[in-house]
Parts: sequence; structure tokens; C-alpha cells
Amino acid sequence: MVKVDGVRALAAAAQVTMLLVSAPVRAELSAEELAKLAQNPVGNLISVPFQNNTNYNVGPLNGNQNILNIQPVIPIEINPEWNIITRTIVPVISQPKLSQDSERKNGIGDTAFTAFLSPAKPGHWIWGVGPIVQIPTNTSDELGNKNWGLGPSFVVLHLDHGSPWVYGVLLNNVWSLSSSKQGGSYNNGLIQPFVNYNFKGGLYLTSAPIATVDWNADSGQQWTVPLGGGVGKIFHLGRLPVNTQLSAYYNVVHPDNGASWQLRAQVQFMFPK
Repeated sequence: MVKVDGVRALAAAAQVTMLLVSAPVRAELSAEELAKLAQNPVGNLISVPFQNNTNYNVGPLNGNQNILNIQPVIPIEINPEWNIITRTIVPVISQPKLSQDSERKNGIGDTAFTAFLSPAKPGHWIWGVGPIVQIPTNTSDELGNKNWGLGPSFVVLHLDHGSPWVYGVLLNNVWSLSSSKQGGSYNNGLIQPFVNYNFKGGLYLTSAPIATVDWNADSGQQWTVPLGGGVGKIFHLGRLPVNTQLSAYYNVVHPDNGASWQLRAQVQFMFPK
């Protein structure tokens, strides 16, 4: 199987999106307003983010793992008061070999689907709540778990159009619905605080570390807690807004075989109404 290269996969995915997706976009929004819209996980716009995460020093052989998350976000209007914001994450994984006798594994991991119920006309504080479903789409045993999962997800953020700050937190926890298939039972949580400072012209500073916990793991092996941040910028391809971002995170806490740090690059194609 051809080795997955993170940068090439990100570029190829972006090219496919540009070729296959074309829609009119709203021109009235400034670059700063577009940046804030991109930073809202339950914003009322269609977007297609490609987020590439390269994790360093993974496993007993300290290999590098690459995960390209394809994350389409599609809002559904229920009525003038409420929206459902659907968020799907499909990971394309290149997993390093975990022993001298094994091989690098490349393929698809488990898909996460979330549907947030969110007010259509919020104030400065915006929230969304709904279920998250883990779907066993993994193409090999090393890349996921064959048991379906289900749990709650919640997001809250503060976004004031007169302020350069956008900040909040996203939470979820997923329990396996069975334990009889490959991988067994699981109970995994995620906490993602995020803070952004926006400059005029679409440039912004960002920090959005993703802390995870495996509640079934042994004590001292449960948590991964990163610290770090980076920079983002809104560009335009013709009339199409594109949100780009580059950041790095150091895992101050991680399991023995977990990554020590991560480099994250993102390209997000935006289709405001």
C-alpha cells in the first residue's frame, strides 16, 4: 500500500474539494468576520475543513503518526429559532510500526458524527448540544475499534462582534455500545478549550489544544494534555473564503507510548449563506 504523506494528502484533498464543490458565497463579510465565523463550531455555514495532525514519537519505536481529518460541517435549519449543525470527522491515518516485526498501517480510522442543536439567533454566548456517534469505518484493526459508540457532546463559546476575542470549550464522551467485536469496550472523553485573537485583515492568533482521556486505561496512562498554539489567516480563492491555520502543541501529559508533540495544519473552505 502506498505510504500516506500528510502534506500531499492535504493538498490532494484540497484540490478535490475545489474541483467538486462550487457555490456562490456572501461577499459582504469582512476577513475578520469570516475568521470569527470559522472559529465558531456551530456557525451557520457550510464548510469543509481538512485538518492534518502529525504526531511525533508515537509507540515504543518513537515513530511519526499522521492523521488527516476530513471534517465537513453542514447546518440544517429546523425553523427560524433553531438549527442542527452536523459535523463529521473522517480520519485518514498513517500509523507507524509498533514493533520491529510489524509494518506501517495506512487507511481510514473510525468516523465521528455529531449533531448539535443550537439557537439560530444567539447572543454573545453561543451554545450547542447533541449526540456524538462513533462509526466503525476503520480499514484495519490497528486503526480503530469495530464496536459502535455513542455519547453526549456540548460546546459553548463567547463571540462579540465588537471584540477581537473568540473563546470557548467543546466537550464530549463516547461509550462503546458493545464489547464483543474487535477492540472491545471503550470509554473516551475529549476536552477542547479554544481561544482566538483576531486582527483586522483576517490574521489571528489561536490556541485549541485537544485533551483526551481513556477512562479504561491504567492510572497514569489515561490523559493526553497538550499546550501550544499558532497563527491563522483568511484568504480568498476568487470569491471563495479559505481559512488557513498552522499550530504546534507539546503534550505535557501523555501515556508512555503517546506522542510527545504535534504539528497541526488546516485548510478550511467556507461557504457562507
